[in-house]
Amino acid sequence: MNSRVLVLNQDFSPLMVCSVERAFILVYLNKSEMVRPANGYKLHTVTQAFPMPSVIRLHKYVQAPYKGVALTRQNVFKRDNFECQYCGTRRDLTLDHVMPSSRGGTHSWHNLVSACKRCNAKKGDYTPEEANMPLHHKPFKPTYALFLHDTSGTGHHEWDDFLGTKSA
Repeated sequence: MNSRVLVLNQDFSPLMVCSVERAFILVYLNKSEMVRPANGYKLHTVTQAFPMPSVIRLHKYVQAPYKGVALTRQNVFKRDNFECQYCGTRRDLTLDHVMPSSRGGTHSWHNLVSACKRCNAKKGDYTPEEANMPLHHKPFKPTYALFLHDTSGTGHHEWDDFLGTKSA
């Protein structure tokens, strides 16, 4: 069992992700309630079967410190879905400053994007407009909820309503 479960605070705000085992124990000990089961999956004992949790909500509100997303190389890649923002490839990724740092560009969420080495070299010391290389997506500062969502492509569609990642 290597699935993950979204844990919501009492007010339904996303709090963290935990293992299925931990979530089941919280539900079994009546410290939380199951909001959404994992689509059709069950946990089996010798004599019983229980629905596997996908989303649980704590019964008591937990005061959590503000959780921002650190500006790191891996987090920029994750925000950009591990794709070059110029050509879409997933190979040889590096970071690119949209407004080059030599021209006053900052090292911030709004100025950094994932780029392959080839596109980064081609763009050089120009802006995307000057290099005639439009960005696929405008850079943005991601929310903590976005980073809770499983980006491995394995689903967790049960989480979408709580993380604001519902696809239209």
